[in-house]
Amino acid sequence: MIFPPHCKYVGMVTGTPSGNQVYFLSRYLIQETDGGLEVLEVETDPGGTGLMREVLSTRVLATGDEVCRYPEAVNVHDRTCLVTAALKSGCRCTVFSGHGGQTTFVLDPDISEFLHIHVYDVIPPRPHLSATLHDLEGTGLFGDLEIVFEHHVRDIREIEADVYPCRAAGFPRTLDSDPFQSGDRVAGCLTARELVRECYGEEIVVESTCPLDAVRSEPFIARCCRSERGGIRNWNGMFGAVVHWGASPRDIAEAIIQVTAAWREQNGEGRDR
Repeated sequence: MIFPPHCKYVGMVTGTPSGNQVYFLSRYLIQETDGGLEVLEVETDPGGTGLMREVLSTRVLATGDEVCRYPEAVNVHDRTCLVTAALKSGCRCTVFSGHGGQTTFVLDPDISEFLHIHVYDVIPPRPHLSATLHDLEGTGLFGDLEIVFEHHVRDIREIEADVYPCRAAGFPRTLDSDPFQSGDRVAGCLTARELVRECYGEEIVVESTCPLDAVRSEPFIARCCRSERGGIRNWNGMFGAVVHWGASPRDIAEAIIQVTAAWREQNGEGRDR
């Protein structure tokens, strides 16, 4: 796959007003031809000075019948989104235009080169971690990390319990507001189990709803209400990040950046388990 690291390395060619010269940052050119768009790789004079540099050589990467233009303006920093869109286009090379007029392209798209991070969360209520990552991803914040999020969001209603963790999720009976009845089935996390033990003794079994208990793949990010579990760590043999139940978007973003860097330092690029 060829996907320029930044749109500043891609130039659009509509003529040759400067002869055999291109802007000094240009590494790739997209030019209009009678047969459609053509994508070129250019080598410029390394000893050149000034804004315009002499072109020493060019190499055609894709010709008109292999290139298509994406129909909508995109966030050119959302690299995962662009590779995904390029895969769906059916073309060997897809050219994208940014909201500010920038241009970039993806040639021979391959999402397998990106690192897959597994996200563990629960609903209801709103899956705060998973939803926040969707929001942050749309801004292009993680674009240079080249990562893909695999969301594992468990619906705790499927437990069909009689008593659930808290009122925020809208359940009719919850640990924080209702007494238990004999034979009740209870759903909750470690904190819920401790509360039940303190108030009702050891005989009541609580089925876990904690996202950490659902971790099966690495690297991962999961949320948990226990502050002592937070940070970059191994959990049940899996490497990942644990953020607090109500972590801020900044905390979540920093955890993603840290776990990505740590994983790649240990395991190399674009590998997950």
